[in-house]
Amino acid sequence: MSDFTEPGDRVIVSACLLGMRSRYDGEDALRKQVLALAKDRVIIPVCPEQMGGLPTPRPRAEIHGGDGRDVLKGMAEVMDEKGSRVTDNFLKGAEEALKVARVAGANKALLKEKSPSCGVSTIIRDSTETPGTGVTAALLLSKGIDIKGIW
Repeated sequence: MSDFTEPGDRVIVSACLLGMRSRYDGEDALRKQVLALAKDRVIIPVCPEQMGGLPTPRPRAEIHGGDGRDVLKGMAEVMDEKGSRVTDNFLKGAEEALKVARVAGANKALLKEKSPSCGVSTIIRDSTETPGTGVTAALLLSKGIDIKGIW
């Protein structure tokens, strides 16, 4: 990650990667190498799903009909495992994460792979890892923020 960020950078980071229990299952996805970046960078934690109004824990969600880019275009939607449409929550959360990045002056983001919000190159569809971008990752990328996925 030091090849992606430099000392002094302001970086948006998926909150779960920093040890915050914000994942759908109420757990974290702590990655100590991400936490270590806080020594000489400004780290701004975000959980787009929480920022979009979803509770923690919450039913697992997946993108149907494409990936995050398609959700932004209105050509795909996000559904939770109980069959509820949560697309609007994901769109609101992505917009809120973008606002945080702009207010903080962040131009980079480290995001959790396999997430319907934060996946950079991989999302889960039909309970299987598949190439694709999450809703927040797609929005940040479209607005010029450099993103990197963390497994």
